[in-house]
Amino acid sequence: MSIQRLLSLSLLLVGMQATLLAQTNNNIVDEVIWVVGDEAILRSDVEKVRTQMGRVTGNPYCVIPERIAIQKLFLHQAQIDSIEASDEQINRNVEDQINKWVQTAGSTEKLEEYRNMTMTQIREETYDLVKDNLTMEMVTEHLTKDIKVTPAEVRHYFKDVPIDSLPLIPTQVEIELLAEHPKVQQEEVDRVKAALRDYTERINNGSSSFSTLAILYSEDPGSARQGGEMDYMSKMDFDPAFANAAWSLTDPKKISKIVESQYGYHIIQLIDKRGDKLKLRHILKKPHIDQQDIDASLSRLDSISDDIRNGKFTFEDAASALSDDKDSRNNHGLMFNITTDHSGNRIRTSRFKMAELPTEIARVVEGLDIGEISKPFTMLDKTGKQQCCIIKLKSRLKAHPATITEDFQVLQKIVEDKRSEEFLNNWIREKQQTTYIRINPEWVNCEFQYPGWVKE
Repeated sequence: MSIQRLLSLSLLLVGMQATLLAQTNNNIVDEVIWVVGDEAILRSDVEKVRTQMGRVTGNPYCVIPERIAIQKLFLHQAQIDSIEASDEQINRNVEDQINKWVQTAGSTEKLEEYRNMTMTQIREETYDLVKDNLTMEMVTEHLTKDIKVTPAEVRHYFKDVPIDSLPLIPTQVEIELLAEHPKVQQEEVDRVKAALRDYTERINNGSSSFSTLAILYSEDPGSARQGGEMDYMSKMDFDPAFANAAWSLTDPKKISKIVESQYGYHIIQLIDKRGDKLKLRHILKKPHIDQQDIDASLSRLDSISDDIRNGKFTFEDAASALSDDKDSRNNHGLMFNITTDHSGNRIRTSRFKMAELPTEIARVVEGLDIGEISKPFTMLDKTGKQQCCIIKLKSRLKAHPATITEDFQVLQKIVEDKRSEEFLNNWIREKQQTTYIRINPEWVNCEFQYPGWVKE
């Protein structure tokens, strides 16, 4: 079992295969089967995971409790080192996970029916499990943060590896983007603002609650299901215009004026303040764009493409002067891929694997030659707004076995991950020797990955 598989245990516990625990355990007399430190592992814990995980390599009644026991070693280390995931991190991950489940199920109602739980119960269960998962990730990062490998070590590691055994680097591309947001008609902006003023009036006169209106009308899918509520977050986590309006609120009974952000238009209500963090509700409304305005943008981009092909100006000059995409505009249209390395450092590269591109761009890139400009197409930007785009394929590096010269970062990460895996395996074995462990007799004859659970 790899450490990476171990770190996914918490999410497996709440995977979409989950069924009601009561159904799983109706005929089980619960009991403590393992004790690791001061943490107990129950028979019902094992049964629940066994039901959710499907097929397991080896005896599930040996594999699963060992995985849970390893998890508890990491969580105990988090207490020793005072490592704790923030509420903000946890809540963001919980909402992302629940949104994925809702999309898979088709609706919140279908998800509740499938899980036989209310959304509140699902959220509460997911919170604890996501918290454990994030904490374990933070512990492993803390334990392995000093593991570094030099270029010489990378070359030595791979010097005798046959070329057909080297990792295969998938096709990578460099893309230049020119994007335009179609015009929003003033009448549509007025309609959105009128709706938000109506919501404010209904809240102030007591005919409706903010939460009810958010559930019914807010276009922020992450918070609408919670009545527009967002957990404690700092000012830096918000769009500047939204943050300035929110941090000017002092009375929970007051509703903010209408605020325009990069996402649309909002009204905001303060729930509570904790230090420099606020707990808020908001309702988001996005102006709808007429098809004729989308068509007008596509037509303009088509004309720009023709001018570029005719040599009037370059794609790069056009992107710098005309593109609405702030991230790429300052790079003459070149898109950048932001990733993190083993130590959590940000890596900025212009190369994208096809799977890392937005779906619409990846689909268009497939049919382009190097240097070719696409036909105009539409997609959503990162704020969820409609935009019209043209792209230019700057370069394409086809799939190939990794080389030191072209793919050093990939090979370096492989070696670092290998060293981290070895370090963590040794750490687990050392922890087994210094941690109180008690296992019920029926489990002592298991063939464990780490035999040190059973002490002579």
